[in-house]
Amino acid sequence: MQTLPLAEYASRRRRLLDTLPEGSVAIVAGAELSPRNRDVEYYFRQDSDFYYLTGFAEPSAWLVLVPGRGEGEVVMFCQPRDQAMEIWEGYRAGPEGCMARYGADQAFNVEELDQQLPQLLAGRQQLFYSFDSRDPVVQRIGQWLASTRRQARSGVQAPAQVRQLDDVLHEMRLFKTPAEQQQMREAGRITTLGHRRAMTVCQPGMWEYQLEGEILHEFSRHGSRWPAYGSIVGGGANACVLHYINNDQRLRDGDLVLIDAGCELDYYAGDVTRTFPVNGRFSAEQRAVYDIVLAAELACIERSRSGVGFDQLHDVSVNILTQGLVDLGILQGSVDGLIEQGAYRDFYMHRIGHWLGMDVHDVGSYRQQGQWRALQPGMVTTIEPGIYINPANTRVEERWRGIGIRIEDNVLVTDAEPEVLTALAPKTVSEIEALMAEARG
Repeated sequence: MQTLPLAEYASRRRRLLDTLPEGSVAIVAGAELSPRNRDVEYYFRQDSDFYYLTGFAEPSAWLVLVPGRGEGEVVMFCQPRDQAMEIWEGYRAGPEGCMARYGADQAFNVEELDQQLPQLLAGRQQLFYSFDSRDPVVQRIGQWLASTRRQARSGVQAPAQVRQLDDVLHEMRLFKTPAEQQQMREAGRITTLGHRRAMTVCQPGMWEYQLEGEILHEFSRHGSRWPAYGSIVGGGANACVLHYINNDQRLRDGDLVLIDAGCELDYYAGDVTRTFPVNGRFSAEQRAVYDIVLAAELACIERSRSGVGFDQLHDVSVNILTQGLVDLGILQGSVDGLIEQGAYRDFYMHRIGHWLGMDVHDVGSYRQQGQWRALQPGMVTTIEPGIYINPANTRVEERWRGIGIRIEDNVLVTDAEPEVLTALAPKTVSEIEALMAEARG
């Protein structure tokens, strides 16, 4: 379901074309269908870079950008219209649709790739494409370059330089336009509705996958067809497994449940984590750990401002979490010494967050010229501190073991206050307990 105006994609292509040097060409490959089993494919999701530039969601498509080309700078290749296949697989835009609807200056049947690409490369000095492309893509590009070079005796020049397109394109994607920001607000809103739903229906004895089902239903009910990633629903000690996705255990009275889930809305991701008590009431130990994690999250959100280094946010979280673990007696020693030793890593083993956008771990560099980059308006990052006390950690008092807590929100950096895109999901102890109590009458 496409919600951004097609003019948004045209604007992105124009910006990229204006950035590419004269005499260059850029190739972006779309995604292919992937088999799930003998006679069924996985649900198709377009490659994020390709969709970012085209809004085109059909498989086996290619985009070629040729700055200054008289016959047209935007060239697309796609599957042709085929009435027989469309009966089985659905409507295709075809080359005509790529030009009429998606803004291509020229479009061809994808079967013409091997014929047309050497011609498009001819006379160009630099070729841009993603070095991280799938192996078959890289192989085909190599074949086209070889085909162009074979025409050298006829005076045809092949690109002498091959450059990484990601350096340019992913920097564009890192900064969200106003239209993208609005899309991510809505993705964040729908994501929070799923988490609220989970809190209101959770009961001891439910299975983790049943809670997952409630979340996905809420996403779908509000316009999101798919989650942005495999949902994590970890009850009890399962919350201490960072990428737990089995979701096949019963939720027990007295345990916490950690849910890391986000919807995808027209290719834009939400990514939220909430941790709450299965029975609706935090124990004293659970609350003590929870309040430390919440304090770290709130402090890092407050500092998510233009000009602040991304590493500074992580350092703030490490200081607050380490101090909290010392206050609880889980760690012993001076805070500075424990941080220098890395003692906190037994309980907090990931960083404070990551870029968010069309990919849940979105593109864009974290460092520039060897230095952590500063936040700038238009960036969206997650803020997600956590404490995970392994149930097998015998150096910790038994009452703490098996407690895993993470709190995560999506934050848009602005010229002023940071904007929390996912604020509708309760996260203080009192808010969570009140919502769960209200749902139980």
